[in-house]
Amino acid sequence: MRILVQLLLGLFVFALVVAALLYTQQRRMIFPAPHDYPRAALPGFRLVHTETEDGLRLMAFYRPAAPGKKTILFFHGNGDNMRGAIEATRGPAAAGHGLMLVEYRGYGGNPGSPGEAGVYRDGAAAMRWLGAAGIAPHDVVVVGNSIGSGPATEIALRHEVAALMLVSGFSDLPSVVRRQVPFVPRWLVRDRFDNGAKLARVKAPVFLMHGDADTLVTPDNLDRLVQARRDATVARLAGVGHELAYTAPAQALLTKWVDGLR
Repeated sequence: MRILVQLLLGLFVFALVVAALLYTQQRRMIFPAPHDYPRAALPGFRLVHTETEDGLRLMAFYRPAAPGKKTILFFHGNGDNMRGAIEATRGPAAAGHGLMLVEYRGYGGNPGSPGEAGVYRDGAAAMRWLGAAGIAPHDVVVVGNSIGSGPATEIALRHEVAALMLVSGFSDLPSVVRRQVPFVPRWLVRDRFDNGAKLARVKAPVFLMHGDADTLVTPDNLDRLVQARRDATVARLAGVGHELAYTAPAQALLTKWVDGLR
């Protein structure tokens, strides 16, 4: 009996240590900022800086819209950077739409550490920059890819933007984590990004695009988002995985939808 008690106590302590490590270190896994990133604006873009509510000065890439075109405020995925953001927006860029590519705190040489509240502030700073540049919210289309669906949804909820588009978006982050690591309880995931609970309150039109072969943010996330927003435009692409945002079909759909906005 004594050995059993010691064994159970040891397992309990081990579980506590594992839980503590997961809680304190999870953002390193959720936000794996690439070490290789552009140090200067890439061709066709201007390097600009935004100021967050908590005093951070963040770099972003900007290119103005052609007359009569929208400006896309783009939030990239957790393992991406400005190079990937440019690839994921090349379709609307070719059509003359403007681009404001947000780079998160802790990414691309920016100060700070990423987290849910922080990337919301990063998005808000980008919206303020656009406003100061004379671009009204009703001329801004907010697009979020993968974890970028979190700040994109939050910004579309706070501002009366032209539209919101989620590419490979999720209903909430704990569901994604649980699908990949089933033994992790929902309450242990610090950043929630509860997009499903917010979508119904977004006033702007919503477009949801997902690949049915996505094994990271699985298609059941799309199903939950559609349930939350029944009037959304939905595109489910057959045989495409989590790389959806960078594919030619996704670029064509994004561009066509933005072109059709009033």
